[in-house]
Amino acid sequence: MALLQIAEPGESTVPHQRRLAVGIDLGTTHSLVAAVRSGLPEVLPAADGSKLLPSVVRYRSDGSKEVGEAALLAAAQDPLNTVVSVKRLMGRGRMDALRQRSPYRLAGDEQDGTSMVRILTEGGAVSPVEVSADILRVLRDRAEATLGDELVGAVITVPAYFDDAQRQATKDAATLAGLHVLRLLNEPTAAAIAYGLESGAEGVYVVFDLGGGTFDVSILRLSKGVFEVVATGGDAELGGDDFDATLADHWLRSWGLDRDALSSSEWRSLLRLARRLKESLCESVNDQTLVSQEWMRDDGSRPLALTSRQAFKELTAPLVERALSVCAGVLHDAGLNRDQIQGVVLVGGSTRLLNVREAAQNFFGQEPLAHINPDEVVAVGAALQAHLLAGNRPGGEDWLLLDVLPLSLGLETMGGLAEKVIPRNTPIPVARAQEFTTFKEGQAAMAIHVVQGEREVVSECRSLARFELRGIPPMAAGAARIRVSFQVDADGLLSVSAQEKTSGVSAHVEVKPSYGLGEGEIAQMLEDAMTHAGSDMKARALREHQVELRQLIESLSEALAADADLLSHSERVELEAAMSGGRQVCGGDHLDAIKNALDGLGRLSGPFAERRMNRAVSQALKGKSIQTF
Repeated sequence: MALLQIAEPGESTVPHQRRLAVGIDLGTTHSLVAAVRSGLPEVLPAADGSKLLPSVVRYRSDGSKEVGEAALLAAAQDPLNTVVSVKRLMGRGRMDALRQRSPYRLAGDEQDGTSMVRILTEGGAVSPVEVSADILRVLRDRAEATLGDELVGAVITVPAYFDDAQRQATKDAATLAGLHVLRLLNEPTAAAIAYGLESGAEGVYVVFDLGGGTFDVSILRLSKGVFEVVATGGDAELGGDDFDATLADHWLRSWGLDRDALSSSEWRSLLRLARRLKESLCESVNDQTLVSQEWMRDDGSRPLALTSRQAFKELTAPLVERALSVCAGVLHDAGLNRDQIQGVVLVGGSTRLLNVREAAQNFFGQEPLAHINPDEVVAVGAALQAHLLAGNRPGGEDWLLLDVLPLSLGLETMGGLAEKVIPRNTPIPVARAQEFTTFKEGQAAMAIHVVQGEREVVSECRSLARFELRGIPPMAAGAARIRVSFQVDADGLLSVSAQEKTSGVSAHVEVKPSYGLGEGEIAQMLEDAMTHAGSDMKARALREHQVELRQLIESLSEALAADADLLSHSERVELEAAMSGGRQVCGGDHLDAIKNALDGLGRLSGPFAERRMNRAVSQALKGKSIQTF
């Protein structure tokens, strides 16, 4: 477009050379996408202006899906086919879903407790990876429509306390959504980047991140552009969802009802009401405000009454104590006292709860830094990191991110014990090795079981992978020297290799946790997506031309406001008529009409662009001699 090539001296006249990358906060309750535009990070809105996308997907019998607000509105009426809070099931098995009292119909029989969880819907069985991919796909489309081009990649945030299985599941979901993952970034670290770069803060800071489904706390040392994570900890099953469930269970007990006696629809509607009451208490300025509503059941209505914020505080105190115990553990791991903390940054929508803020303030002995938007700060930090990783580093801007491993990695040894090879809070990327030996005389093979966690026994840790080292020469028990090497990349993902030193036989595994998707499953899903490539390409072409036409009209409007005197009256009338026609077809789905509008505006604006360029050059040269240049 000719008009878009006009730039001030020293500015780039080739805007498409910038590599577009985004930061995505894939949240339990809401998800966001952000990007750096004109040098500043911003959360990208949907067409209706909303920035938060509810992390909810509804599956229909005809194969169609609803994602976001429409799905959320249908959650109570169609609970078995509408998936909410899927983040808690990422990288988890069927047994985990049963333990969490998941309200969905699960694939598999009652004895099948170890396979990856799949949710049965009218649209077919779906895994948490596929549900998350549907959410990520909407965010990708939103970003490309707003930015006007395809993305080269994305930084996706995960809770700091996500284990290897959960991180790999997140990466699989991005692959299915057509996103190249530049990096998986811990949510507290992303928040620290956004806060530190905005405020220029230096010193030791705590990021207290309580979201809809997970809790993380990280201690970072900020110093002249270096973001060093000192220690991190968390609870992957503590968040706003638990506050809602605590309220709902309290009401049920007061009525003499059991959760199992409720239908899925009744439980979902009760949780929604609990969330509404919780949010009302957050916004209330009166400590004794009476909040009461009614919850309808098939057998009539039940009055709800939560008399005060104090009652809510007492009811949810055990949840807050769980968060504070994590804070104490992270301080201990970091070897720091509370008076060595310069500031406490609150992140996550659940930190809006007054009792949570008060607890954080009392624990750390200082008022938290809450002036930043707790919903957006993680996505903003991820966008800044994505901008850098995509190669868009501005001149003079240089900062370094040093993260840590959230959970220890190790191997199962005799007796079902867990031998830690890389302890938690080790800076990543990292490589560590340890030597083991055989237990039996003439042992020719060794089964290697990789685990993650802090417990001393394997049964209490998370199983990540199993593989075998074969071809070990027959030796006396204890004579073989088997070196097992662990490598963790910057995303916190693991690969393991084993080698018998005397013979050189070796084995290697890229750890793909049993609760993730296999390479074959991902390939099949991508192949299925290709069957719809034709319609998808048409939809993409329509969207790209809509964006191009909208940008051209906006550029012409700005140009007319500045230099309308360069056009004759008839030229201006004709150009404005073409712009009006373009606006009318821009929102439609007729590609040919949009192309015709683009061609017409291109022809009409060409002479105008040349005159503007001549004026710009004349103004730049005015009063200067040839020797100046």
